[in-house]
This record gives sequence, structure tokens and C-alpha cells, in this order.
Amino acid sequence: MRAPSEPATAPTAPRAPSTGAASAPPRTPPHPHPSASAPARRPVTDWRIRFGALSLIWGFSFLLIKVGTDAYAPFQVTFGRLLSGTAVLAVAMAVRRERLPRSARTWGHLSVAAFFLNALPFSLFAYAETTIPSTLAGICNATSPLWGMALSIVALSEDRPTRRRVAGLGLGFLGVLTVLGAWQGFSGLDPSGTAMALLASLSYPIGWIYVRRTLAGTGSSTLALTGSQLFVGTLQLAVVTPLFTSAPTAFPVLPTLAVVALGALGTGLAVLLQYGLVTEVGPTTAQMVTYFIPVIATAAGVALLGEELNWNTPAGALIVLAGAALTQSRAGSAATRPSRRPGRRRPDRAAAP
Repeated sequence: MRAPSEPATAPTAPRAPSTGAASAPPRTPPHPHPSASAPARRPVTDWRIRFGALSLIWGFSFLLIKVGTDAYAPFQVTFGRLLSGTAVLAVAMAVRRERLPRSARTWGHLSVAAFFLNALPFSLFAYAETTIPSTLAGICNATSPLWGMALSIVALSEDRPTRRRVAGLGLGFLGVLTVLGAWQGFSGLDPSGTAMALLASLSYPIGWIYVRRTLAGTGSSTLALTGSQLFVGTLQLAVVTPLFTSAPTAFPVLPTLAVVALGALGTGLAVLLQYGLVTEVGPTTAQMVTYFIPVIATAAGVALLGEELNWNTPAGALIVLAGAALTQSRAGSAATRPSRRPGRRRPDRAAAP
């Protein structure tokens, strides 16, 4: 979500000073690293445990969306999610004494980023899951790197495609057709719900490219920018939700807990987990969470929601993930490749669901 996954993304997921291969030369991250001038603290929990926790949280997010939409309108689910996520990041910012951005221009850019990285994809996934299984939504989220690859060819002029990555793009979309059962006329699938889930996945790389072009060098930390972005997204949903929905007359326990957990864990805590992972092990390893999300989402949907699973769904998902992995690969050694201009990089972050 990667996003999913939201990743994915967490929304505007934090980046380390390098990308691509582990030996790539340092580059300026789009969001300045908050600890650039402070000594790094040794994490209490091993990064592998946190990586697994992040995979589970984002993988189960699609199940939580499905449960939430059983009692609430999609916009209400999204609003509750953003509100809970913002509260978690507000506490984290207060603990770390982070300052909000002061520039009106920065807040304007954050409004656009919040729309494409939070308000739009979160709402589309919520609407999609009213008509499609959570398993399919989780797999659609895994197409985000494919959309990112396609967009980077157009939007990032210095990011020239290689034959391997173009092959990955083609393979990935072949996997999408396999998941959807194209040879049988997409029978049994709701076309509008499926299209919304795919559009949600497309929204993430659009937002990432915009962030890299507009929010580099603002002087604010990644956490401050991300928290501010979620706050703006919450305001956007606070305006939209009353226009299209009626106030709920009841608050069933399970759907309400699902929405709160979706925001507090899938949007708030997940951002902090990925924030720490990127800092400790780098973006290349951290973004691998993208490939676990559809697997966990599928297992959760089948085991806990009793959703049907045809052979083409897992087979197509594997093809999608293989294609996505190829689009993120780089031929040759990073040390032998000419460095690109700082501040613009390919959209390879995990999509938050």
C-alpha cells in the first residue's frame, strides 16, 4: 500500500541517504534525515523482528478495511484511519520534540502529497473492498512498483529503463491479468472495485514522484513532514466525509476496533517501524516488505474471512511479485554506474495499503 505497501509506504516513507544497491554512493534524501547531527540510538528490538511486524501489520490492513466497511461507509473508515494514525504520529513528534513545517509553500505541497498518498488511495481501497475480496485488494497493492516503474520512465528523465526492468514491467502486468483471469473474461470479479484498487496502487507512485520534486530540502525531518501530511489528509477527509455520508447511528465493537487498529497500527505505528528500518538497514532491504504484504493479506483473507481462493490468484500474485522485483533491480555494479543528479530518484518505496 508499498503500498499498500499504503507503503503503500508508508505515506512518504522515510529514505536513507542511499538507494538501489548497497554500494551506491550517498545521495541527498527527499526528506532530510532527522538524526543527521545526532548520534544514532541502538534499537532495543532486532530489525528482523520489526520487519516481520511491519509485514504483518500492512498485510492485515486489508482484512481490517474489510471488517471496517461492514459497519461504516468507506469515507468514514478512511477518516477514522487517518485520525488514529495522526494521533500516533503526533505523540511521536511530541516525544521527539519535532517542529511542524512553517512555510506556507511546504504546507501546500503537503496537501497535494496527502491527497495522492493518503486520502485518495485509502478511500479507493475502502470503496474497492465493498465489492472485491481483501485478498484481491492486497494483490492489487503489490502492483505499485510496476506503476512506479512506468511513471518514472516519463517523469524522471535520468532514470533510464534497462531491458531487465522493462521485462519486469511486462511480466508484472501479465501477472495482473493472471490474477484477474483475463482468459475467462474476468468472470466473477467486480470491474469497478478492481479498477479502484488498481487506481489506489497507481496513486502511490504519483505521490512519491511529486514529493521528491517538491519537498526536498525543506529543513523539516521526515517524521515532521509525514505527521503533518497525515494531519492534512485527516482535514481533507473531515471535509469530504460529511458531504457523502450520514453520521453513524451505532458503533459496533469489532468494526470500530478494526478502524482504530487500521489507523493506529497500519498508518501510525507502521510509519515509525519503517522509519527505523530505513535508518538502520537502508531502503533496499526495508522496501522488501512490499513482497510479503500480498502473501499475508491473502492468508488472512482466506483463513479469517473465508474468502475463496482460485489457483490463478496465488499464481498471478507470484508473477506480479517477480515482475516487481525485476523493476527494482539494477544491472551491473552500482560503483560502475554514473551517479545521477541528487534529489530525484525512482519511486521504489513500499506502498502502504
